[in-house]
Amino acid sequence: MADAALRLQNLFEQLLGAPLPVRIRAWDGSQAGPPGAPTLVVRNRRALRRLLFKPGELGLARAWVAGDIDVDGDLYTALGLMAGLIWERGEDARGLVEALRDPEVRAAVRGLVKLAGPPLPPAPPPEEVRRARGHLHTKRSDKRAISHHYDVGNDFYELVLGPSMVYSCAYWPAPPAGGGTLEDAQRDKLELVSRKLDLSPGQRLLDVGCGWGSMAIHAAREHGVSVVGVTLSQEQAAYARKRVADEGLTDRVEIRVQDYRDVADGPYDAISSIGMAEHVGAERYLEYATDLHRLLKPGGRLLNHQIARRPQRDESAYSVDEFIDAYVFPDGELAPVGTTVTQLERAGFEVRDVESIREHYALTLRRWVANLESDWATATRLVSPGRARVWQLYMAASALSFERNRIGVNQVLAVRTPDSGASGMPLRARVWGAPELA
Repeated sequence: MADAALRLQNLFEQLLGAPLPVRIRAWDGSQAGPPGAPTLVVRNRRALRRLLFKPGELGLARAWVAGDIDVDGDLYTALGLMAGLIWERGEDARGLVEALRDPEVRAAVRGLVKLAGPPLPPAPPPEEVRRARGHLHTKRSDKRAISHHYDVGNDFYELVLGPSMVYSCAYWPAPPAGGGTLEDAQRDKLELVSRKLDLSPGQRLLDVGCGWGSMAIHAAREHGVSVVGVTLSQEQAAYARKRVADEGLTDRVEIRVQDYRDVADGPYDAISSIGMAEHVGAERYLEYATDLHRLLKPGGRLLNHQIARRPQRDESAYSVDEFIDAYVFPDGELAPVGTTVTQLERAGFEVRDVESIREHYALTLRRWVANLESDWATATRLVSPGRARVWQLYMAASALSFERNRIGVNQVLAVRTPDSGASGMPLRARVWGAPELA
């Protein structure tokens, strides 16, 4: 008798202590759960073994990446229902370890063990990062982490990001004008950064973590500045250099494969750091801020565009997201925006403006997911089915996290204000209700 789905539903509800909000379809064809809800497809018993040998988020991630589980229906709705269940309980999946003290929970685990079959731990999917020994955020470990995420093929990034090749939050127009193209919104973001930095012909801009060169090209072409862009990714650098040459900007844009800690040809008039500081790490952040302060001339501006998390009551309890760390951004860390501002000020900066554009990132991520899913066959051919699934899950889940204020993104404008106190900032740097880019 095909009854695996009902057994799974009962066991999961015992573990979670709440009704399962999604439907289950098991490998034997059985189904159980609320009609009309998105369906969690458990393709084989191996998915259960992954959960048993690595309880919590990492086990689920491995099952997803390997294709042992899937979602039939709207992925955002399914993720939202499951995430809502966890958030309402006030704990993450690691709380299941504490729950094992409950006899009913232990009985449910024994039931899963029996249903899972022979107790052999499945190997992690090949897309999971292989950890090397040593300290975090050294120049070598940072280069390895960046390569894991970015050196997967520029063709794949073209498919996901679109023609703009900007891998950070776009800047969308307000409704009812909203719904413009991703390319227009990314152009507006680059222009927003340029205006905050007050770029003008003849200036020197350092673009830290320059990606595929979009900010460097925009600043040189639209504002007449000379740009040095640095990245740790060989593939990004090669792609960016070709774009610079195609634009006829080789006399104004230099792309280097270089750690920002090794940049020694300051001072610069302005520095942009867009979506790079998440890789720095808490222990190195003051060093990062101090290095950028050193590279700016007095009166120079820094625009730091960075994802932030919500602060915790006990900050010492913070740990990185297991799925993101293992499959997406190895060694990446998020900090509350207040911590970022404090570290910039400790380095000597005067912070002049902090703008949250959280909702903009949710819109951006949904466009990236749509790009990926619209040409899924090509995506899986360019990388692997597992890596495409990594991107699909992390971008969809991240969109929900931005929408629900679990994480945010902020543009922090800071100045290396000289001893005279003359910051060079206008009295009304940002006026509420003004045109979008004014």
